[in-house]
Amino acid sequence: MLQPNVLIVDDEPEFLETVAERLANRGFSVDTAQNGAVALEKIGSQIFDAIVLDLMMPEIDGMETLKRALKKKPDLQIILLTGHATLQTGIEAIKLGALDFMEKPADIDALAAKINEGRDRRVEMDEQVRETAVREALKKYGW
Repeated sequence: MLQPNVLIVDDEPEFLETVAERLANRGFSVDTAQNGAVALEKIGSQIFDAIVLDLMMPEIDGMETLKRALKKKPDLQIILLTGHATLQTGIEAIKLGALDFMEKPADIDALAAKINEGRDRRVEMDEQVRETAVREALKKYGW
């Protein structure tokens, strides 16, 4: 199975570069964005199996980016990362549709496992959509 295509979004260039490099070294296909606006543009034009999103960013923060991204593509698998974690924020992120909420600095193996989980969930969701379409076609044509 192909490694996941992942978008890393963080306003700290050094952190962004380090995480992207470490995931690429594990065979992941990695794209990056330094803010929520760029991330939303990329989400609108590309397919990602998972998105790793910093919570605290200027202009459009991680929670707002999460909301807008899921409005565009509800099947996105988004993992929020933050150095300023609170239980309340984590619960809110999950309720909004985030796959998970992790603290910085995230263990790269745990992050990679979570990205793989996101890819697997996305594949499962795609299969369910296709299965539903086939069932509907079979009903429509009486097969």
